[in-house]
Amino acid sequence: MFPREVVSALKSRQTPYYYYDLDLLRATLEEIQKTGLSRGYHIHFALKANHQKRILKVIREYGLGADCVSGGEVAQAIKCGFDPKDVVFAGVGKSDQEIELGLKEGIDCFNVESKQELSVINELAAEHGKTARVALRLNPNVDADTHRYITTGLKENKFGINQEDLDEVLELIPKFDHIELVGIHFHIGSQIQKLEPFRELCHRANELSNYIEDKGFNLPVINVGGGFGIDYKAPTSNPIPDFEHFFALFEEHLQLKDHQELHFELGRSVVGQCGSLITKVLYTKSGREKNFAIVDAGMTELIRPALYQASHGIDVLEPGEEKATYDVVGPVCESSDTFRTDVEIPKVERGDLIAIRSAGAYGEVMRSGYNLRTAFPSLYSDDIRG
Repeated sequence: MFPREVVSALKSRQTPYYYYDLDLLRATLEEIQKTGLSRGYHIHFALKANHQKRILKVIREYGLGADCVSGGEVAQAIKCGFDPKDVVFAGVGKSDQEIELGLKEGIDCFNVESKQELSVINELAAEHGKTARVALRLNPNVDADTHRYITTGLKENKFGINQEDLDEVLELIPKFDHIELVGIHFHIGSQIQKLEPFRELCHRANELSNYIEDKGFNLPVINVGGGFGIDYKAPTSNPIPDFEHFFALFEEHLQLKDHQELHFELGRSVVGQCGSLITKVLYTKSGREKNFAIVDAGMTELIRPALYQASHGIDVLEPGEEKATYDVVGPVCESSDTFRTDVEIPKVERGDLIAIRSAGAYGEVMRSGYNLRTAFPSLYSDDIRG
């Protein structure tokens, strides 16, 4: 899994901590350049997946913009060198202060999710003598076929403007002197592994783009969001998602007009596989029905298994021949503090290190201070080479 020199470096650190393979991140970005940017697509990285400065610096160097969902993320993106003209700001609950920050910095676009938000942005832009560029986030009612907590494109979800409200929103826009409508935006969910939902999204985007432009509006930007998944089951053998087929689907099914450009907001597919949570076995405990491997990382470091019932690969860094079946659990006093149940891995002893794989997205960024646990600094592959 990891080269010997990497394992040696990983053993020298206080656990738990995150390890990032920047070589894999660069290889992933090169594939995105080859299959996406080369088609003329505009690709923004979703900071909600990972906002670490070292990660963002590499991503910016490969020509991606920034997709933000909070004022803090907008500030982080700009601090890390992203041009404000390459920053978009989404989110169903933007505060006045966050909107004002975006206006002050001159970001490219606000992805607007309701009639009331549109009105608030117009008012704040007027107060600051600005014109806000906006895209309407439309709810296409497309089932992403993913976990219900990360589905965002159905009518019952809180996100976006439903089609029955669209005409009312379009009637308001000409009345707002400090709003410039530049496009439409979609995001149907996360960790989508089948291409069919994206194909359906293309058809809905075509319909809605035509509908809005037929009413006299100009939509230079079609933003289809992100959501492309990664292979949690085989991170070593399948470390880079199939971007070629993903981007080719949009080229085939999305009917862009001559004046339109296509935008994406990718997160997990960019960084998911480059990160691992490194943790140490504190104790092993056996019973008649269960064997437990109790590690020093918990839901405080990686909440996805507790929150989404996510299943991450688990690798022993220096494995022996003998196998055993464990529940791999953390130290937090919650029964949900469990990484995997009944997982067969090489037999472990107190002090052994394991890597919880595919943790580069929605891992470290969701770390919490519950139980006042110490957060140890991350390690990057570039540091090992010196």
